[in-house]
Amino acid sequence: MNQIENSTVKDINEILHLYQDAREYQYKKESVVWPNIPISMITQEIIDKHQWKLIINGKIAGIWATTFQDPLIWEDRNVDPSVYLHRIALNPDFRGQKIVKEIIEWSKIFAKSEEKQFIRLDTVGENQGLIKYYTSCGFDYLGMVNLKDTSSLPAHYAKAPVCLFQMSTE
Repeated sequence: MNQIENSTVKDINEILHLYQDAREYQYKKESVVWPNIPISMITQEIIDKHQWKLIINGKIAGIWATTFQDPLIWEDRNVDPSVYLHRIALNPDFRGQKIVKEIIEWSKIFAKSEEKQFIRLDTVGENQGLIKYYTSCGFDYLGMVNLKDTSSLPAHYAKAPVCLFQMSTE
């Protein structure tokens, strides 16, 4: 049985490993590569209960983070009640098994329980494969934007415009 639950500090090494796998995959796909995610950031997300994991047969199949605010990326749209998904990283052993779609289905339930109107995510750069994939998952592609201020964001946000995606919880 698949389980979704908050990550714990015991998961930090596995989380770091999955982020490294994701960076290697991004590099191989010639897309914008995530920077190293600081342990302090992951730890704070765990403390705040914003770091999640999908467990299949006792193994972490995927991880992601959630927030309820994302003003530097979503700017004026940040006023809309939303759940923002960040850094979805999959265990390579589970690629091709529709893990992201399972995460999105969970996020619909989670967003409604938090009385949010939208589920949102972004990607850096014009990654046509991800645009096609996220729209096939039910997201509306809102286009690409150049962020006004990336100084407080992870470094990869300064490298290219950002693609925005949104899904209604209705």
